[in-house]
Amino acid sequence: MCVYLRRRVSTPALSSAMTSLTITDKREIGQHFVFGFHGHEISEDVKVLIRDYHVGNIILMKRNVQSIKQVYQLVQSLQRVAKESGHSRPLMIGIDQENGLVSAFSNTTTSTDAGTQFPGAMALAATSSPEIAEDCSAATAREMRLAGINWAYSPVADVNSNPKNPVIGVRSFGDDPDEVAKYASAVCRGLMRGEVAPCAKHFPGHGDTYVDSHLALPVINKTENELMETELVPFYTLVKSGVPTIMTGHMALPLVTGDNTPCSLSKTITTDLLRGKMGYGGVIVTDCLEMNAVAAPYTPQKGALMAVAIENGSLSLESLRQGGERIAALKVAYAGASWGDVFGPFRDQDLVDLLLRNARLSAESYAASTALVRGPLPVINRDDGPVLVMTPVPYYLAFAQSVALRVNSRHLVYTPLSTHGQGQLPDEISGALGTASAIIFVTRNADRSGWQIDYLRRLLQEKRDTTHIIILASCGPYDMVGAPDIQEPTLASFEYTPSALEAAAAVIFGEHEAKGRVPVSL
Repeated sequence: MCVYLRRRVSTPALSSAMTSLTITDKREIGQHFVFGFHGHEISEDVKVLIRDYHVGNIILMKRNVQSIKQVYQLVQSLQRVAKESGHSRPLMIGIDQENGLVSAFSNTTTSTDAGTQFPGAMALAATSSPEIAEDCSAATAREMRLAGINWAYSPVADVNSNPKNPVIGVRSFGDDPDEVAKYASAVCRGLMRGEVAPCAKHFPGHGDTYVDSHLALPVINKTENELMETELVPFYTLVKSGVPTIMTGHMALPLVTGDNTPCSLSKTITTDLLRGKMGYGGVIVTDCLEMNAVAAPYTPQKGALMAVAIENGSLSLESLRQGGERIAALKVAYAGASWGDVFGPFRDQDLVDLLLRNARLSAESYAASTALVRGPLPVINRDDGPVLVMTPVPYYLAFAQSVALRVNSRHLVYTPLSTHGQGQLPDEISGALGTASAIIFVTRNADRSGWQIDYLRRLLQEKRDTTHIIILASCGPYDMVGAPDIQEPTLASFEYTPSALEAAAAVIFGEHEAKGRVPVSL
């Protein structure tokens, strides 16, 4: 079992326990922790963790990533400290790289020299091609490997059976357990092709909840037999195929465990179910213990003690050693059998060639993912008048630019209608409707933000009859499920990354067809 924390925390109970241990025991304990830190360069905090506490695994976050070459230099510094501190094996360097909306390694508007943006889980499933899923995963793995990253906390193996799920949603491959298993397996194969260890998450399944475990503890009232029918299907497939690591989630299953202990801290789940009944022999890692599902009732420190082989208030060194053998095997397979596998010059030309190939693969993959929820789409003639791009928040500048490159357009941000104005549209919007030839109305999880639908209904009442309107669901594809009275053409992009929205713009303006399919029931 590995315990994951985003930053250094004070653990007096563990520190006290370690005072009577041998250096060998202390090194063993350190191998069971994953820590994060702040900064684009190695910090004193993380040096202390690696040198003095023998921490053997590091997670990089978005806050640590500027460029691929900068990450390589950072990882080299981390590995050098580990070697000089007497670690027998290189560090596992992990990152949350699911692709799509959770892409800690990928480019942003401020970090344009980082990794290539690839589609996330639901967008990949929308392509109907496990081959695309595998190829994208292999491509992102090769970029990470060039930077020294050897562990990706991906794929999400949760079945998104609850459309109201606030934390999984489009991070899932869909609501069919067998389809989720198929695409999660493809992502695992791709990551391993690129020599990066995959980590299937969030065992035993975070898909049927309406509570975000970052904020509170979700309670799922399902029996073990019910889990076998849905949540556990992808994990069984991945266990059989030899996935090297699995991440446990912070949700309670009282009908299975008998109480509300988070699954990540429950022996019933990690030992009895995952290891015992399912026969899993790889490395288990907890989700971050600073999430409120654990931190609020226990604190991260107590959660760490509960997770790392504590029995009757004492460290079980035998359990730690058994876990240490699994971690050592993981390191040999993915971090390197020796320090010579870690250090070396940065391969600049390899990166240039890889980024060119990956840019093409990314564009092709996103083009295959855009799905027509309801059609047909109207033809927008460039000479008929301006196109209004209406978005619920002002962060769609890249999409507005994509449209502006194709047609005369205007970007307007819409907000909840004022009840004091009897639900009337603002003057700026009403004035723009008079000359608009078409409206691209962008929604973002409108099924959970009903004001967006209220705004759309008002807009439909006031627009000219000749003004075309296209709805673009820019995240979850469920936006119009609760609005059967609205029958306008609707596209789904499954994520609001600039790459996904560029692909959607190409479909809207007839440059290619919407080839994707919606991988959930609507």
